[in-house]
Amino acid sequence: MADETQMVVFTLKAGETVCEYGVPITQVQEIIRLTVPTKLPQVPDFVEGIINLRGRIIPIIDLKKRFGIDTSHHTEDTRIMVVEVGGQTVGVVVDEVTEVLRLPQDSIEPPPTVAGGITAEYLTGVGKLDNRLLIMLDMTKILTEGEQAQLQELEGSAVG
Repeated sequence: MADETQMVVFTLKAGETVCEYGVPITQVQEIIRLTVPTKLPQVPDFVEGIINLRGRIIPIIDLKKRFGIDTSHHTEDTRIMVVEVGGQTVGVVVDEVTEVLRLPQDSIEPPPTVAGGITAEYLTGVGKLDNRLLIMLDMTKILTEGEQAQLQELEGSAVG
């Protein structure tokens, strides 16, 4: 239906606190198990490295480091969501992908200026589901243009 958004829901854990996030399913290409990325020199600390995904070299970003959330050890549930950011394929490490759901437009509020330590530039809104709050992210904005350019250079040099 046109008056609802289909979202991929995932969690990021900060200590005992678990926050639920959602991204439009149209921004997610696939979800894969965590593989150990190849480390790269001179990259921002939130860039874990690169992986080879069926012949494509993609950079891996730790979303918790990107958002300044305390990082914890990865678990069996940790996943990489493969998303498109500014025309580039990027893997994003999340603690757990929990579900795909349909969110009615009338249950989405505009984003607050700061939610869970994340500035509103990444947010498209906050979804209300029963007693849950779903922080809705725009994956196309998790990297600045400069960071996108830096990752494209990495991708090019890793291939060449």
